[in-house]
Amino acid sequence: MKKPLLGLAMMPEADFVSAILPVLQNNSVDVLEWSFDTFYDVEEPEWLSGLLDFYAENDRLLGHGVYYSLFDARWTSRQKDWLQKLKEEFKHRKYNHITEHFGFMNTENFHQGVPLPVPLHSKTLQIGKDRLKRLQDTVEVPMGVENLAFSFSIDDVKEQGEFLGKLIEDIDGFLILDLHNIYCQSCNFEIDMQEIIRMYPLEKVKEIHLSGGSWQESAYGNKPVRRDTHDDYIPEEIINVLPEVFSQCLNIEYVIIERLGHTLDTEVKKQLFFDDFKKVKAIETSDFPAGITKEWNRKKREYSEPVEDMLLYEEQTKLTKMLFEGNTVQSVKNEPFHYFKPENWDKEMITTAQQIIKKWNPY
Repeated sequence: MKKPLLGLAMMPEADFVSAILPVLQNNSVDVLEWSFDTFYDVEEPEWLSGLLDFYAENDRLLGHGVYYSLFDARWTSRQKDWLQKLKEEFKHRKYNHITEHFGFMNTENFHQGVPLPVPLHSKTLQIGKDRLKRLQDTVEVPMGVENLAFSFSIDDVKEQGEFLGKLIEDIDGFLILDLHNIYCQSCNFEIDMQEIIRMYPLEKVKEIHLSGGSWQESAYGNKPVRRDTHDDYIPEEIINVLPEVFSQCLNIEYVIIERLGHTLDTEVKKQLFFDDFKKVKAIETSDFPAGITKEWNRKKREYSEPVEDMLLYEEQTKLTKMLFEGNTVQSVKNEPFHYFKPENWDKEMITTAQQIIKKWNPY
């Protein structure tokens, strides 16, 4: 197995590039990952375009989507427009691959939404595969999906690995294994990180994400809730498990460190960020077990009508509204959904979802 390329998730703030300048100047950043759809309708600053183009021209740029919404149960002009803009993006900038998040966002003001999990069901799987296939048909590069941090229940945690494995099989896709997302689940549901990691098809992991986050006070006087906020250093628990993850995932090509652009605003924070970078680089440059270089098997295009399910769409819409409008936790748990099983959800996580959605105000 070749040594993976170590890189950063690029942020658009000038303060961010100023903060990371030392590792850019000494050529430590092998690769950049860019969330292209966050700038679909915004003109890029000249310095940002130049940096992204430089990495693209050297085959060192990865694309990471945010707003496509793989599991939105209704196919609308929003997704079609998103795919058309992606096609235009590829006309002037080359990406090694494209990835998206697990989950759905179906509010009108989706750019301020947050992805929520969907249960493993034949219909949700069919919709996810359809959306991923349409993404694959738009561009001629491999496609991947990232595991989601937020879960309503331990069932969400335990089935996500299986779900993702089935989701990507028809397009010969790959996984981003976000270790802080798994750390959040480990903390919030009191399950060992390695126990969760082993639930994933690790041979499909091509990219690792590393980041920090924050603690949110419990609404019920219990242990705090871990949130994937990308605004702090990488926890030691993640650093410690990283060598074992490398030994388990034999097809890793990229390791990406994520940090919000406005959160490196003091010298102490910058130093902690650089310390994390050095720790990961030291682990990443260790000896790797021999892996098999996997060739991407591009699937043949076959046209079909978009898969939709209006009952699931209505439930997604109702759930998001209930969370946003502050319905009681018990009323959410009592809602007789067909696809969602809120009676099994953790009340702490329902409250957390309400707080997240209210903060971003997707309406």
